Amino acid sequence: MTIEESKNIKLADYLHSLGYNPIKQQGNSLWYKSPLREEQEPSFKVNTDRNLWYDFGAGKGGNIIALAQELYASDSLPYLLDRIAEQSPSIRPVSFSFRQQSSTQPSFQHLETVPLSSPALFAYLHDRGINTALAKKKCMEVRFSLNGKWNFAIGFPNASGGYEVRNKYFKGCIAPKDITHIRQTGEPKEICYVFEGFMDYLSFLTLRQKNCPDYPDFDKQDYLILNSVSNLSKALYPLGNYERIHCFFDNDTAGIRAVQELYKEYSFRVRDSSRIYSGYKDLNDYLCGKRLIQSADLTQQTKQSQTVKQADRQEQQPAKKRSRGFRM
Repeated sequence: MTIEESKNIKLADYLHSLGYNPIKQQGNSLWYKSPLREEQEPSFKVNTDRNLWYDFGAGKGGNIIALAQELYASDSLPYLLDRIAEQSPSIRPVSFSFRQQSSTQPSFQHLETVPLSSPALFAYLHDRGINTALAKKKCMEVRFSLNGKWNFAIGFPNASGGYEVRNKYFKGCIAPKDITHIRQTGEPKEICYVFEGFMDYLSFLTLRQKNCPDYPDFDKQDYLILNSVSNLSKALYPLGNYERIHCFFDNDTAGIRAVQELYKEYSFRVRDSSRIYSGYKDLNDYLCGKRLIQSADLTQQTKQSQTVKQADRQEQQPAKKRSRGFRM
């Protein structure tokens, strides 16, 4: 996708495909609760004539690329265009009727959750290399009406009652958007594994099951899924309870920055586990054997990552006696 092609996408349609609907309309302005943070009153405006947005709470605004930059916490233009293109099959022209819509009305109508059972969704998981038996334990099948059409998707619950939803043609969120924190029963765990999205979390479980079928030890650590790097700030407080934080983030600018932010907060407690799948975009691509195409931009990212990892190793030396590592 080119820059011009992305700018031709209407922001209202793009936001709707991500699960965000406006609360009210004033002239040529649509007002939303900000997709960039939690808020009670809408302060995120889209000018439908100019196809520009502005978040009054954050003091930021711009075009669709600037919005993607905030949503995916990245300055890499090729990466942002890829994310917009990835979403494009779900983008459809949409209109809103505010006389029938209240501020508490969900973006998705007639929501129903049932155990995961659809052959089409199992086929999608199989294409992504995911163990479907594990996915059935962690996910639901979400059925809903969107623009008068019935849809179904894999639903991964978050801490606020919302769902990340995925199928072969759709990627979005049933609000509210939040992190997912999975705590084991019994004594509090010292270790937490952190993932950007639930597909990477399911990929980790699949790899662990494949490599250690008899003793996968899924319950030896807690898990935290950001459901978007834009949720990183929400993860800082719960992660403070752990002695070791293993980050399984994407091998891109946003992933590197997320590790750096956690490192600033928790120093030697943070481990950058992306080295395990170096040469792959993320853990799911590693599972599926889809290697990255090298580029100058990626080379620069790798240099930045190596800097973080070098500092990581230096800080970790005093705690060496406590290190138990982890298995894939």
